[in-house]
Amino acid sequence: MSATIRDIKAATGLSLATISKFLNGGNVLPENRVKLEAAIKELHYEVNELARGLVTNRTRTIGVVVYAVENTFTGTLLKYVGESLRRRGYGMLICDSGNDEEVEARNIKFLINKKVDGIIVIPVSGRANFLEPAKNAGIPVVLMDRNINGEFDCIKTNNRTASKRAVEVLIDAGHTAIACIGSESEYTGKERLLGYKDAMEAAGLAIRPEYIKRGTHSIEFGSTAMQELLELPEPPTAVFMTNYEINLGSVITLHRLGISCPEEISLIGFDDLILSHIIEPKISVMAQPMKEMGERAAETLLKHIEDSDGEAAPEEMILSAKYIEGESIRKI
Repeated sequence: MSATIRDIKAATGLSLATISKFLNGGNVLPENRVKLEAAIKELHYEVNELARGLVTNRTRTIGVVVYAVENTFTGTLLKYVGESLRRRGYGMLICDSGNDEEVEARNIKFLINKKVDGIIVIPVSGRANFLEPAKNAGIPVVLMDRNINGEFDCIKTNNRTASKRAVEVLIDAGHTAIACIGSESEYTGKERLLGYKDAMEAAGLAIRPEYIKRGTHSIEFGSTAMQELLELPEPPTAVFMTNYEINLGSVITLHRLGISCPEEISLIGFDDLILSHIIEPKISVMAQPMKEMGERAAETLLKHIEDSDGEAAPEEMILSAKYIEGESIRKI
């Protein structure tokens, strides 16, 4: 038979009011907290989250909506968000939008109906309309990786500046025929392409249209785009790959065609994930602070939930990516 709140009362000698206050997330005296935690552990008492939610109007559950759960970048962020939430006693309910704006909008309504306390979003849409139901329900929202019109708190990386730095590394190594494989739809892809152009223009280098490959942040596009670059009459000597899936697709093509790196082509990528640690030569990359991004998003959301700050203006927190040198760039 499961332990009850009266069993805890018998074990601690504390009042039902004090025990109830503690179980519902309230503050109690330090010595009482010690007694209660010991009794709960000894009695194997399980908190009835549904009942507690009815009392506190909270479920201690956070909804997380991601543009594609299969994406390695997304999975890594979820890991750090989840760890941070667990440390604060919150659970996580994940919804995959499958890169579909309509699914994304339905996911928000689903989470509202599940009575989540807050929502973290890595969005598909570039418009904030789909978040109106959450705003109307008084549910705080924090964005990650991609901002939308400055309407919500957002944790992201300095994509444009970091990309400019990546291309500068290639330029400093003597390369002038530099290509870029990126996205024409995702916010991050657009920003990283701008960083590529910034570096080329600052160095006085020509931006050749055939050296810019725009598509999607996917393995398939990375592979196809790399092959197209290699088939040009004058192929580039170096390529900036603007996300992890593109990194992977590009390397697959090089291996399939037997093109050696960096002897025949130099590479620099974005995101320090699995690939750069398992292939040779090690790919030089701009690494996003994934752990900090996940923790900041969780902390910002919980601050809104637990320490309501009224009508505070949305804040954009821009974190810095850092350059990690590998062995994929040849000096010429």
